[in-house]
Amino acid sequence: MASYPAIDTELLRSFVAIADHGGFTRAAEAVNRTQSAISMQMKRLEEDVLQRPLFERSGRQVRLTAEGQVLLGYARRILKLHGEVMTTLRQPHMVGSVRIGTPDDYVMRFLPGILARFAQSYPLVQVEVHCEPSTQLLQRRDLDLTIVTREPGTEIGQLLRQERFVWAEAAGFDVHEQRPIPLAMFNADCFCRAWACNALDALEVPYRIAYTSPSLSAIMAVVGAGLAVTAQLQSLISPELRTLGSAEGLPDLPLSSIVLVRNQHNRSEVSEMLAEHIVEGFRL
Repeated sequence: MASYPAIDTELLRSFVAIADHGGFTRAAEAVNRTQSAISMQMKRLEEDVLQRPLFERSGRQVRLTAEGQVLLGYARRILKLHGEVMTTLRQPHMVGSVRIGTPDDYVMRFLPGILARFAQSYPLVQVEVHCEPSTQLLQRRDLDLTIVTREPGTEIGQLLRQERFVWAEAAGFDVHEQRPIPLAMFNADCFCRAWACNALDALEVPYRIAYTSPSLSAIMAVVGAGLAVTAQLQSLISPELRTLGSAEGLPDLPLSSIVLVRNQHNRSEVSEMLAEHIVEGFRL
């Protein structure tokens, strides 16, 4: 296998600056070098490293040769990769993994922004996300961080936010014409479902559980298709749906607390950093 001399990235940086700025003088200013230093660099690149002419000079005008055009594409890619490596490895030194549990409710609404900001700050940390109902998550001992929904007065861990549950239907759905009201709710062990049913029972509003799923996206798909009404946190209601209340003959629903629970037996710097991002993300 042939052995070739290595290409210093500083040579490539100066070469790209010349191509971008159209000459040695402005390129020297861009890379904070003297013009003579730039000229020496390009002489080394042409004669010692590549042994190919890279520039056509006409007075003060400089144009790339065919070989120079080829090198320019490679140089940009090499410098881009070099920048990515340095950015990644020179970030605050944080490696490891963290396991987070959350109901499906919050995955699409809150997690994308939280995880994107965390990955930007700590790109070497592996995040493992487990989606289960709150009641199941609280029984697990293998998770570092857990986001769960709790009834007011039963909060554990750190309060992230409080929100009211609201009724929602598709724009073309008329709840007045539906008796009993078809509901799309989470599975039976969800206390939010019990809230909704108990509230309807108190007003003697007839209803039936028409659709159940542990997945919020599945429930919203059913509601969006005009097949049922649901009760969910206000922030989870998409703009395509219409919120309902006493004007439609439906009872008001209580506040719910979203809390963050830390595993006290397995706390680490990595999990604490993610916890900080979660707290901030639920404030947005």
